[in-house]
Amino acid sequence: MTDSTGSPDVPAAQPDGIVPDTKDWTWVLSRTCPECGFTAAGVPVADVGTVVRDSLPRWRAVLARPEVGERPQPGVWSPLEYAAHVRDVFRIFDERLVQILTVRDPQFANWDQDVAALEGDYAGQDPAVLADELEQAGRVVADRFDAVAPADEERAGRRSDGSEFTVRTLGQYFVHDFVHHLHDVRA
Repeated sequence: MTDSTGSPDVPAAQPDGIVPDTKDWTWVLSRTCPECGFTAAGVPVADVGTVVRDSLPRWRAVLARPEVGERPQPGVWSPLEYAAHVRDVFRIFDERLVQILTVRDPQFANWDQDVAALEGDYAGQDPAVLADELEQAGRVVADRFDAVAPADEERAGRRSDGSEFTVRTLGQYFVHDFVHHLHDVRA
């Protein structure tokens, strides 16, 4: 593993055996992801809600698998853990979209996905409950993106690391995240 500068920097594994992802994934805004094949830059804001809704039946099918809680190999999340992460991604990006639309140049709160996985007991989630929560969170964020006026697409916000996003690039970055994780779980 390398950090965002390309230097070898392998963080220590978490208590659950997962090595934290320290990559800066903002590069997906400028080129196709070689892992999942998705081109985020081609997704207009007006399509984000549709892409979210189209993913929901696929996530529900993932969560219906009998082996949903099994990790494919040590150090890799199970499909259940990925789905819990996506539910939380839906919620986090909904919050960020609200901020960017209502606050001038907001700085988004930090969110550590690895800490969230441990504290939220992603591995211990009930798949049926999670399927409903993921769908609900997905519909909320999809509706919120549907309501974005074209005049608001270039409103800006930023992460604490200085990465700047507009509503447009926030949507593209967001879509890549859950589409990529569908690839991770082979759905």
